[in-house]
Amino acid sequence: MNAHPAHAVPAPPDPLEHFLDEFVPGDDLVAYLDGNSLGRPLLATVESVPHFVRDNWGGRLIRGWDEGWLTRAEELGDRIGAACLGAAAGQTIVADSTTVLIFKLLRASIDARPGRDELLIMRDEFPTDRFIVERLADDHGLTIRWIDAPADAGVTPGLIAQHTSERTIAALISGVSYRSGWWADMAAVTETVQAHGALMIWDCSHAVGSVPLALDAWGVDMAVGCSYKYLNGGPGAPAWAYVAERHHHRFRNPIPGWLGAREPFAMTTAYSPAPGIRRLVSGTPPIVGMLPLADMLSLIERAGIAAIREKSVALTSYAIALIDDLIPDAHLASPRDPERRGGHITVDHPHARRAVEQLWGEGVIPDFRHPSGVRIGLSPLSTSFAEVDRGVRALAQALA
Repeated sequence: MNAHPAHAVPAPPDPLEHFLDEFVPGDDLVAYLDGNSLGRPLLATVESVPHFVRDNWGGRLIRGWDEGWLTRAEELGDRIGAACLGAAAGQTIVADSTTVLIFKLLRASIDARPGRDELLIMRDEFPTDRFIVERLADDHGLTIRWIDAPADAGVTPGLIAQHTSERTIAALISGVSYRSGWWADMAAVTETVQAHGALMIWDCSHAVGSVPLALDAWGVDMAVGCSYKYLNGGPGAPAWAYVAERHHHRFRNPIPGWLGAREPFAMTTAYSPAPGIRRLVSGTPPIVGMLPLADMLSLIERAGIAAIREKSVALTSYAIALIDDLIPDAHLASPRDPERRGGHITVDHPHARRAVEQLWGEGVIPDFRHPSGVRIGLSPLSTSFAEVDRGVRALAQALA
């Protein structure tokens, strides 16, 4: 590795710097470069959770359901839709885990497209997505059309067109690839899939809160995402799902539960789905688990997704410039074009696994991705440019 003077690559200005102080500082952190796996908690959450336990749960007890808890999942869904998804009210709800919601959306899609027998997914898609597609295909006698893309890229309209036909039920694709950070042209891919009468389902786990989405304008059918990455909901936080209003009347929840029923408290009647997005709900909403997510949405609403995206591009561009300068023998396995790059990048190097293990012990926290990737996740509201500088310099030393 060549010797380089400190700060050979100048950091850009940071108009969102004042948000950094709103997060809980880590005791031994030198650089946290994994915000796209688990977002940092807010200082506000340190106060809101015990306040809820003491005053709302402890003080109001079961009366809390009638005083706002029953509608919390829809209200929070509407906030996610407005701040992050470009979605009008009444189409997004918080419920279950990402895994369960993906299953629900895919299973409902199979019902909605009788006579078709193919599902589309990337061969390098996130494991959960692949596992669910494989199980549903096996259960229903369907064929999987596997889509291959370069390791440093992802799906394109041309690529998806090669695999879509009148047999296609639905395509399940990540809006931002979990490994490369490739941000798909979601509008064009959606249009290509729908041209054959198929449904487009986007997994937005690595996109929501990081890139501006316009699900309504793009005509997306369904979307899903976790809330513990850029939405900072905490480990195991409840996920969210979006179903376009035009599909509500025929959406059939494969896991019917009491709170998704038209009359939840009519305990002796047969199941009849609730109107609107609430029909996607199965069981009792995770009220406590929504608290950190609500706190982070307040920050996102204040900052605005456009400003968040602008800093995200600056952060990843700065990291790439440092890597080019300090780690010339590494391979950037992510798009250099910021228009196609989400909020994280992956660097391939034969010493990646060993380097990440070493860095974690030093308080520098990137992420290892098999077989040779160091993934650097940069959450715009909680990551500073100085942190990126420290982290990439430490990575260069560890890889050397």
